[in-house]
Amino acid sequence: MAPHATLLLCTTLALLGYATWVHIKYRLDCRQFARAHGCKPTPKSYGTSVILGLDTLPDLIRAIRQHRLLDLGCEVFERYGHTFSATELGRDHIVTIDPDNIKTVLSLQFKDYAVGYRLDAFRPLLGESVFDTDGEAWARSRALIRPSFARDQIADLTSLESLFQDLLALLPRDGKTVVDLQPMFYRYTLDSACDFLFGRSAGTLRGEHSGTDFESAFEYAKQAMLVRGTIGRLSMLYRDRKAEKAYRTCRDFAGQFVDEAIRKASGSGTTAEHDSSKRIFSHELAVRTTSRKVVLDECMSLLLAGRDTTASLLGNLFFMLAKNPAIWDKIREEVAFLDGRPPSYDELRQLRYVQRCVNESLRLHPVIPRNERQAVRHTVLPNGGGIDGCSPVFVARGRVVAWNIHAMHRRKDIYGPDADDFRPERWENEELRPQWAYLPFNGGPRICIGQQYALTEAGYGLVRMAQEFSVLKSEDDGPWVESLAITVFPRNGVKVSLTPA
Repeated sequence: MAPHATLLLCTTLALLGYATWVHIKYRLDCRQFARAHGCKPTPKSYGTSVILGLDTLPDLIRAIRQHRLLDLGCEVFERYGHTFSATELGRDHIVTIDPDNIKTVLSLQFKDYAVGYRLDAFRPLLGESVFDTDGEAWARSRALIRPSFARDQIADLTSLESLFQDLLALLPRDGKTVVDLQPMFYRYTLDSACDFLFGRSAGTLRGEHSGTDFESAFEYAKQAMLVRGTIGRLSMLYRDRKAEKAYRTCRDFAGQFVDEAIRKASGSGTTAEHDSSKRIFSHELAVRTTSRKVVLDECMSLLLAGRDTTASLLGNLFFMLAKNPAIWDKIREEVAFLDGRPPSYDELRQLRYVQRCVNESLRLHPVIPRNERQAVRHTVLPNGGGIDGCSPVFVARGRVVAWNIHAMHRRKDIYGPDADDFRPERWENEELRPQWAYLPFNGGPRICIGQQYALTEAGYGLVRMAQEFSVLKSEDDGPWVESLAITVFPRNGVKVSLTPA
């Protein structure tokens, strides 16, 4: 054998031997860690790891075609229990609807997990922001934007009333013309988010050209992000030129406002001056950092969250209210003391039944129905192992833990036998304290920083609609059907007719 061939063979054998040693050592480390913490394997597994979980593909394809992925998730948990292992399309992970497990991931062992998959998927549009960073970078980002969500910012409802009037101008008032509220809610929340971030509306409710151009680009960019997140590492091989153009359009749109904010901040010394007394997010942020990229990235993230989550909440809520006229009448009774005038922030917070309706919508149709984290070190979940599911479960470094909020919110052992029904009155029961079994806004250190802003915006829109219209009638005979993207909303829209009060 030639010397170079001998060298190549020896090198290959050495590398194979080293790889084998590393693999064996890793397996032994995992076994030792699991034994030391009393862990047992989950009793059931969805999908066969030997064939990369491809045996789950027929169910998945069928559910996608029938627009019932969320229902499939509930059915799988009924068959496999509250915590199980799953292999789907080559991804091995642990799936749970156990509140204690979720609390462990999001709070008790927060530092054991990272966001994982969405970092690369979201970055082309959002950059490096509070939604797609981990560790110290995330902590800096969170601290940077937190002051802009102070109570006095959220309590100023002047802009919401102005935008509601824009929305109201588009609604028919004859009691018979059918209108789809869902696209209008998306425009309402986009205009609201732009007003909060940049101090001016995007103008989509008024049909302004710049706003509608941005809106279409934003829609495509979101879908492209979803594709990137779905295909995971293969996204490196995937290029969508239309998506790249959409990313640029969105960031250029926001960038013009960011540049204005930076100019004002640099010329004002310590405070960002603007034409009104209202504090504007981009202006305030430009005072705290001199980096244009930081300001732009944070604005893009909050634009995505501010528009989509609240619009989906409003769509899901009004779909169910239109199907339940007695609930609509009860809302109108509660807001009658206002005599038609817009509520103040404090008055809005006192409307208990309105709050229960919003809570029930977020329970039945959580706008982010699924979430996950990736372990950055060997760690443990408290429940799900062993035949009885009561033993700890070992989570190896790099393994993903996913939780299905939609399925957890419909657990009958927590919410009662009518957990699949829209019934706001369930929240009148003082014994119902779901805690970590109710997670419409996530939990722990990464709980949604704009939670109160979103609830205020949705509650205000609901109250004002109830004041303006005595009848909200559904013009859709079908049930609620999912449209699942980054958020979930009614696939067939919210088709209603409105009778003025």
